[in-house]
Amino acid sequence: MKRTTHISVGILLILLITALSVNDLSAQCAMCKAVAEDSLEDGYGIAMGLNKGIMLIMFMPYLLLAILFFGFFRKRIWGFLKSFSQIHG
Repeated sequence: MKRTTHISVGILLILLITALSVNDLSAQCAMCKAVAEDSLEDGYGIAMGLNKGIMLIMFMPYLLLAILFFGFFRKRIWGFLKSFSQIHG
């Protein structure tokens, strides 16, 4: 088999396993929601900590993509800025 075929089979296997475990994941989300709602009513701070954790998890992929983008296109970005400043400077 070709290497690309092995990679394709591996990706399909991972997607299949992920698709089969969706029910378990949705049950955990409901449990987290229940705990967060109860702690908010009791005056604890678990719900605020949970919100901060979710925001951190959402922010990290975008930060990593921005760093990778800047790393790959750093020379082009600086070249564009230099030529732009020469034209308008």
